[in-house]
Amino acid sequence: MAGGQHIIHITLEPDQAGWRLDRALAVAVPTLSRERLKALIRSGALTPLIRDPATKVKGGETFDLAVPDPVPAHNEAQDIPLTIVFEDEHLLVIDKAAGLVVHPAAGNRDRTLVNALLHHCGASLSGIGGVARPGIVHRIDKDTSGLLVVAKTDVAHEGLARQFAAHSIERRYLAMVSGVPRTSGGTVDAALARSSANRKKMAVIAEGRGKRAVTHWKRLDLLRDAALVECRLETGRTHQVRVHMASIGHPLIGDPSYGGSGKAHRKLLNELGFYRQALHAATLGFIHPVTKRHLSFESSMPADMQQLFSALGV
Repeated sequence: MAGGQHIIHITLEPDQAGWRLDRALAVAVPTLSRERLKALIRSGALTPLIRDPATKVKGGETFDLAVPDPVPAHNEAQDIPLTIVFEDEHLLVIDKAAGLVVHPAAGNRDRTLVNALLHHCGASLSGIGGVARPGIVHRIDKDTSGLLVVAKTDVAHEGLARQFAAHSIERRYLAMVSGVPRTSGGTVDAALARSSANRKKMAVIAEGRGKRAVTHWKRLDLLRDAALVECRLETGRTHQVRVHMASIGHPLIGDPSYGGSGKAHRKLLNELGFYRQALHAATLGFIHPVTKRHLSFESSMPADMQQLFSALGV
């Protein structure tokens, strides 16, 4: 630690030869976004000094990256009830209710999970993982319910981020999809990127242009013109389950963005007051970044999805 910054020592892998510098660093330091790394490189934070993020690396090089210490988060602490299924001094696991936004952003500046966490954890959380999203290692959509893990220390944040980057986190979702899949299961291996038509949506895109995304799905129950499916994520991209299931002709029931609010179930959804995608993060498993214990958590399908499931019963 020196002068309001901390130094991250980085050794690149030999097989990264020919990679862009910012891409190689993003793999080595998954707690920092690629855009953040580009800015640090251009500011002269790298030793030996290189200022061009597009520089091709030889592989195996060693660098020191000077990262300014985080400033305290300016998000307001708010007393919002949380369902905490596990907590120790390093992390906590939350069972998030549908409708709760994970972190402040345009249109949702407060009443988010971050505001609730700042109230629960106090000032100790400020700055961990960045000012805008203290403690947040991953996220699930506002209208998706279920489990997510939050870091309370930098060590926990870095350790969990490495597991997410390595796709070693166990994540199982329950979803109700429109239509009955003809097969009992399958794998969708289709790259995702921002939709060129609507930047708020994701879309399947040609391999090499987007980020690789893999979803393994299995049909669990047959419903009326619908099915309950289990989705296990090999990768964790934005809207992955929603886009992948829609891409094979079975959008999530209630999904307003990817075709799940069609005529087939609209009347029933209105009767039930079900106005979200039928998606629940049911299983979360990972290695505790400090104790090294394997932790696994299960969350039952919430009441609104249980009601929808019963109403769709054959």
